[in-house]
Amino acid sequence: MIPYGHHVLSPFTDTVNAFYPKIDKFDTLTLPLISHTLINMKKIALTGIKPTGILHIGNYFGAIKPALELASDQSSAEYDARYFIADYHALNTMKDPKELAPTIRQVAAGWLAAGLDPEKVIFYRQSAIPETFELTTILMAFTSKGLMNRAHAYKAAVQENTERQDDPDAGVNMGLFTYPVLMAADILLFDAHYVPVGKDQVQHVEMAQDIAQAVNFNYKAELLRIPQASIQEQVAVVPGLDGRKMSKSYGNVIPLFAPEKELRKLIMRIVTNSQGVEEPKDPETSQIFLLYKLFAAAEEQAALAARYREGGMGWGEAKEELFRVVNRELSPLRARYDELMADPAGLDAILERGAEKARPIAAATVARLRKAAGID
Repeated sequence: MIPYGHHVLSPFTDTVNAFYPKIDKFDTLTLPLISHTLINMKKIALTGIKPTGILHIGNYFGAIKPALELASDQSSAEYDARYFIADYHALNTMKDPKELAPTIRQVAAGWLAAGLDPEKVIFYRQSAIPETFELTTILMAFTSKGLMNRAHAYKAAVQENTERQDDPDAGVNMGLFTYPVLMAADILLFDAHYVPVGKDQVQHVEMAQDIAQAVNFNYKAELLRIPQASIQEQVAVVPGLDGRKMSKSYGNVIPLFAPEKELRKLIMRIVTNSQGVEEPKDPETSQIFLLYKLFAAAEEQAALAARYREGGMGWGEAKEELFRVVNRELSPLRARYDELMADPAGLDAILERGAEKARPIAAATVARLRKAAGID
């Protein structure tokens, strides 16, 4: 191992000292972070993917497609995108290994089939990065219980218990209570500038900011980058089979990779009103048309909207047209998904290669903090 002395880093000395004034020596573990900070000026965007079950169309338009925009050819010049499967987060609610193990692979295959290119981004499993859990331990020492008391998920659990006149902490495990610290470690470990989230998840990023600032203040150094929430203002709200928001909890989802026959059968179950074939219909109040707009080209949307308004088209025909455009987009994704799921060893290898790229970055962050804390 070649030591990196002051003479090697001298072109960067002033900038390095400005970033990390408390750190006077940099070994090979910290070099990847220095190189990224000073040479690669792309913004780092980090997306966490919780494996919570079979992906559906709502996930596709509400989370997957917006997140993959960060890795598109247009965005890749500006962003260094990183994606991880948050399998330890899932452990809070998914205790059956026979359920968790296949779900992790299903989610990984789903994102890859939807267009995630592991050659362009870093794609890894949270559990493959042991530094995540060392950083979590360090961050715990700078996190107040009061901050955890304010976490939305914990407060919701307490409120539900209180309404049932049960113990406020009934059913609350420490994984749930300290969930925001593990999430902060996920974010801070990889020096993320931006974390794409919906409005309901902004608090997690704000807590990561608070914890990082506490660490930096204590050691009088910018050891951890302060992340920013990138709020997805226009996330599509996808209607389910019954007209409510598509959600597994409502049992109204259309699985993203459902076989063609099952897909058609589900679309034919979409709830409609009692308007007859000859009656004109308002496309903007039809959940069939709202789903159609997500998949159809602009000219197709205009043509079908005109037919709605003219009358002479029944709901059965509208559903067939919806099935046509949905199946057209999802067929190649389904084929790719089935191919990935048929090769679990190959799927695991993709995630392992991602972890190999992620670990040096993670190791540099932890080494920097261990040195600052006086442990090393």
